Amino acid sequence: MFNILICDDEADIRTSLKIYLTSEGYNVCEASDGSQALAAVKNGEKIDLILMDIMMPVMNGIEAMVKIREISTVPIILLSAKSEDSDIIVGLNVGADDYITKPFNSVEVMARVKALIRRSLVPAPVSHADVLVNGGIEIDNRTKSVTVEGNTVSLTPKEFDILHFFMEHPGEVFSPQDIYINVWENDPYGAENTVTVHIRHLREKIEINPAEPRYIKVSWGHGYKMEKLD
Repeated sequence: MFNILICDDEADIRTSLKIYLTSEGYNVCEASDGSQALAAVKNGEKIDLILMDIMMPVMNGIEAMVKIREISTVPIILLSAKSEDSDIIVGLNVGADDYITKPFNSVEVMARVKALIRRSLVPAPVSHADVLVNGGIEIDNRTKSVTVEGNTVSLTPKEFDILHFFMEHPGEVFSPQDIYINVWENDPYGAENTVTVHIRHLREKIEINPAEPRYIKVSWGHGYKMEKLD
């Protein structure tokens, strides 16, 4: 059985989410601020996914997530109000896997939760394609390592997944919705902004000049593609 940590300072939000999740067979634990969520991760509690509010007292969700990402790759879904768009972008940049905007419904919550848990459980396949090379980029799916021109690059789990997807399909154009469906393995609710933020941050790590990308390029009106290089 999977364990989900709900971190939100509003008790009614925690209660609503707990009803959704327990009805689907998940175990639920709660935290009312980011410091409690961080403590749970540090204490080694078995947590398969975190639903993390952004605006909280003591330690907000962004601060907590930054610290959690130093010690764990547990999937994290941010909970945010529509007025917190800039905070969502920051959160995605520092390691959130996805976000849900309040007010939310049970169908969307469960779809996001199930997709991330399913994704985290899929073992890396062992095959001749585990190591992919394009131009100066080399990506090893077994060790989840990436080098650019021989230099190791540190990516978040979702950035790695996006890069691996592109490396498997050089030269092919994918819309943000296509990328979301293939990488997040879920219906593309609000996909464009989520994908755009992740790709921008990925470019900052693998491109010499992100403003003039060599690898991940825009196909105007269609989406993105990985340029095939020798």
